[in-house]
Amino acid sequence: MGDPSPVDWSRVQRYASWMRHLRVDEWTPPAEGTFNKLRLNSPPGGWFPALEGLYWSITESNLPYADLFFSPHLKIISIVAQWSWDISSAPPDVLQTLASTISTLPTSSLQRIVVGADHDTMSWAYFKDSLSSVILRCGPSFTEYDSPIPLSDAAVNHLIHLPHFCSWRIHNPPPNYSAASLPLTFPPLRELTLGKGAARGWLSLFQRLEHGVSTTKCATPLSKTKESLKNLNAKRFSVPIIDASFVSPIQRFRNLAHLNVEIYCFDGDDKSQCAFKLNNDNVTELAMALTQLRSLLLGRTCPKNTCSTTASCLLPISVHCTKLESLEVHFKTTNIVNDFKNISEDPRSQQLRSLPRCPLMCLDVHRIPLSLDGPGIETVAKGMIDIFPSLGLCDGLETIWGRLSERIKELREMLREM
Repeated sequence: MGDPSPVDWSRVQRYASWMRHLRVDEWTPPAEGTFNKLRLNSPPGGWFPALEGLYWSITESNLPYADLFFSPHLKIISIVAQWSWDISSAPPDVLQTLASTISTLPTSSLQRIVVGADHDTMSWAYFKDSLSSVILRCGPSFTEYDSPIPLSDAAVNHLIHLPHFCSWRIHNPPPNYSAASLPLTFPPLRELTLGKGAARGWLSLFQRLEHGVSTTKCATPLSKTKESLKNLNAKRFSVPIIDASFVSPIQRFRNLAHLNVEIYCFDGDDKSQCAFKLNNDNVTELAMALTQLRSLLLGRTCPKNTCSTTASCLLPISVHCTKLESLEVHFKTTNIVNDFKNISEDPRSQQLRSLPRCPLMCLDVHRIPLSLDGPGIETVAKGMIDIFPSLGLCDGLETIWGRLSERIKELREMLREM
């Protein structure tokens, strides 16, 4: 066979110059030697001068050629490592090459950067200095940081002062701000995700910032964020306890539509203890503060049945959060039949029961212990419908927990029939 037809590089260049988004991954690898040929025939302005979005899955074969895909007009950069290549086991020279490549990412037009995945937090921490240097070069157009990679204090300060910064996923605690460095002015964040090691520190800082401001001032360090924040996520933080001190700072963000405290009681050092330390009054106070909620998750419910809340906490949630569509919250089930009877009979709940309720359609009970006979299940189902008139589904783990599975199935069937 003869040699293949030569590549028309001028035609390749014209095609590449039109591209606005490019995906480089291991699932659609180019022919052997393609990257090297692109390097050897690279035009003066680069192959992708108008590229705005780069989605790069790192592999050992494409890492040395990453700069071929850079453009001064990049607005979105997404960098991940596929499961087939474990960064934690990469040789030192590969890690150094990747760190160097990250540090040279173009930032003149950058709006959003996504680097790494939560499952590999420790390995990605190697790139703290490289990514921090990138953040420090970002300008006012930058709006979103989405990465488990910790940042330097200087990079964190830079993000806080960017005028249009609106979405932040951060895994490290805040800098140690002194009284001299206050007041800070946070940007109009719409979404904030606090990963492992970050939640307690940042929420405590928010509390301290607000308390440290004179009541005579109209604006506070969190004024913009309190108005703008719609989504707040706390995920698997290092001390997984949901108590009054944890939710108190959250109540300041009264425009929240989604509050997701995604922790499990077995995340902590003492796996025999339930992480949920709120009582019915605490939950009521939270519901009264966050009336715009559409979804609420206060930690995955557990089978320990030691929490202080009961089914009574569900009524104020339904009454005060009238937009709520999704809910998961701990409540004790040891006396659940009487708890629901008391809600309908207690004079103190009559006023609440006369008010409109939320449109909740699904109550997630996860691993909640439930052991009832037929009449008991009917009482619970009627009580749930009374509190959540639109409820059609009570969801939980069906395939693992045996008896729990059967009771949840029966409850679900009864709810469907009502």
